[in-house]
This record gives sequence, C-alpha cells and structure tokens, in this order.
Amino acid sequence: MPVKKLKEYLDGQAIRYVCISHSPSYTAQEIAAAAHIPGRELAKTVMIKVDGKMAMAVLPASMHVDFDMLKEAAAADSVELATEEEFESMFPGCELGAMPPFGNLYDMEVFVAEDLAEDEEIAFNAGSHTELIRMKYQDFEDLVSPVVVRFAAHV
Repeated sequence: MPVKKLKEYLDGQAIRYVCISHSPSYTAQEIAAAAHIPGRELAKTVMIKVDGKMAMAVLPASMHVDFDMLKEAAAADSVELATEEEFESMFPGCELGAMPPFGNLYDMEVFVAEDLAEDEEIAFNAGSHTELIRMKYQDFEDLVSPVVVRFAAHV
C-alpha cells in the first residue's frame, strides 16, 4: 500500500495524522533516529505465521518479538517468522520491510504489543523507507481492531 493509498484510507475514515519524511533508513532504530521519534513510539511490523496463517506482529522499535510469549498469548500451536518470499507479493506498491501495520486491509490478523498500546501516539512506515505516518494509537486500534497481548521483550 503506497503512502497515497494509505492517506486516502485514513482521510476516508476522518483520521487525523501527520506525515514525516526522513532520509532512507531500513532498521526500526535507524528510522526512529532519522525521524527524531523515541524507539518506543515507532511501531515496527514483523510478518509472522500463526499456525501457518500470515499475520502481523506490531511492536515498539526498541523491542523484539518473543515467539514463545506470542504463541502462548495467541493460543497457537506454532508461531514463526515469515520469510520475505512468503509475503512480498502480498503488499503491492510497498517497499519490502516498510509495510504499514494495517493487516485488516490485507485480511490478516494483527497482534499489537501491550507496550505499544500504552502510547498516546504511534508512528509507522507508510509503505516506503522514507515516510512515516504518526497518529493517535486509539485511532489505529479503532481501525485495525488488533489483538493486544504481551509478546515483546526489550532488546
């Protein structure tokens, strides 16, 4: 979903947001630094498979997925990291690794780390490695209806 389509979706839902342009950055911590956003407020999207079905794990840039915790929280038999080959065709127009955390638009479940849900605002990649969207967390939750669980651990 290129940034234009994401903006159209948010505008259509009457959501207030801010676009942040930054120099090309590829890791979540680099993006946070380039955009002058605390790592705990930058949401990174990690593509996972829960019992073989593609899903998104969304957590603060300063943390990592604890797969055992997520497996237990999701009441799943297996949770594993998806390979790029498994999901790259699912996000036409998005740069690989810059997918926005709107799994609802791709018919996939979204798991959000409790730590991220505690923030008033979140920022996330908007489909490219040079643009972020910042919006109220509550608006994000209202649109996406994620499963909020504890699965993130500090790096």
